[in-house]
Parts: sequence; C-alpha cells; structure tokens
Amino acid sequence: MAIPPAETPLYNHPLPDIEDWLRSQGCQQDRNQLHCWHLQQASWEAELTLDIDQLTVRYLNAGEEGQDIQRSFKYSLSRSDIEAAVFSGP
Repeated sequence: MAIPPAETPLYNHPLPDIEDWLRSQGCQQDRNQLHCWHLQQASWEAELTLDIDQLTVRYLNAGEEGQDIQRSFKYSLSRSDIEAAVFSGP
C-alpha cells in the first residue's frame, strides 16, 4: 500500500508510513524509546517525539541563550504542513 498523499492529515497515516517518512527526512529512531527520534542538520539538531495526539519537536540549543525551543504539531495537520514547519528548522 502506498503512503497517503502529502495533503492528508498525519492521523490518517499508518504508523509504519510515519516512521518511513521520518527516516526519509534523515531522522534516526531511538532504540530504547521507539516513539523518540533524533535529527541532525548542518546548523541545528532536534529531538522529535510521537505523542498520542501530536508530534513534538525540541530544537536543541536553538534559543538566544542556548535554551531549547519546543513546538508541537497536531496530527490533524497535513504531512506536508508538518514537514514544512518541522524540517525548516527553529
């Protein structure tokens, strides 16, 4: 079965498709906490958490004084909207 179109809300994606999508974006799954993912980019890094009703992203040391920046995105948003918001960085 093919992954749903990018305009489809994330809650309509099967979990294996969401995991494949995260891998395709360069994320690595935590071996001990399977709902947690890590993303390393050239200028920033983030931890992503698949919660019950939302995807939570914590950009590490991204604030003005080195604090983390956390954002949450409801699964009712489309995959393309979440992708644009999360993977563009802090």
